[in-house]
Amino acid sequence: MKIALTLIKRNIKLFFKDKGMFFTSLITPLILLVLYATFLSNIYRDSFALSFPEGMPIPSDIIDGLVGGQLISSLLAVSCITVAFCSNFLMVQDRANGTVKDLRISPVSANVLSLSYYVATLVSTLLICVTALIICLGYTAMIGWYMSVSDVFLLLLDVIVLVFFGTALSSFINFFLSSQGQISAVGTIISAGYGFICGAYMPISSFSDGLQKVISFLPGTYGTSLFRNHAMGGAIRALKEEGIPDVVIDSIRDAVDCNVYFFGERVEPYVMYVILASSIALLVGGYILLNVFRKKDK
Repeated sequence: MKIALTLIKRNIKLFFKDKGMFFTSLITPLILLVLYATFLSNIYRDSFALSFPEGMPIPSDIIDGLVGGQLISSLLAVSCITVAFCSNFLMVQDRANGTVKDLRISPVSANVLSLSYYVATLVSTLLICVTALIICLGYTAMIGWYMSVSDVFLLLLDVIVLVFFGTALSSFINFFLSSQGQISAVGTIISAGYGFICGAYMPISSFSDGLQKVISFLPGTYGTSLFRNHAMGGAIRALKEEGIPDVVIDSIRDAVDCNVYFFGERVEPYVMYVILASSIALLVGGYILLNVFRKKDK
């Protein structure tokens, strides 16, 4: 246990000392927030304004609350995965520069070594993503705050669950990488593509029916929807208090993926958590089996 803790501390320190990995991980959420707020906020605002029947007055601060909720939910849904991959690249770097060979020569079991990488990635990613959450909450407070205390705690829960998922996914995929070139390739693919397939950059409802059905099989889709529900829930409740018809509110929830459908059936939030938890268990199980088979082969 002492050896595992020492390795975990070593991996966390190396990650935060590596300016390339650390600043890439930390700056990514900040850049996304600036880009979203600068270029997408007006598009989101106009989209929400057009969603309401003509002649129905909607307070601008509620629309700002909806925009803020959509922006931060998109940012957090992407960051929890991309930051996990950046944090976990230390495992691949150790393999690429031969450090892992030195560690294996020492009296450290392969299981302890694999566990140390996993836990260190989890802790490092949580630190950065919780920091990103705090920054997002500050941004929301500036433009239009409608979240309750329970919404904030549920957002924190969403961050924790998505970080667990991102760590499990990155550990499974990075297991097969062994060079700096592979790190760059996978990092680019994840950074560029994940936001689209999870519905963070573009709502899933805007895709074709066939693509929506394919995306409904991906766990990240439900992570984004959970963030949407909890970041925008307060503003949506404010719309109900303003007397907005349920039909209009449901159409807004469908448009921004608060409601996600699996072959026509709406998926409830608790089911989304079950899907994510099951995916985490499968990925962690796969990561363990890969390490077991590698040990047997050697």
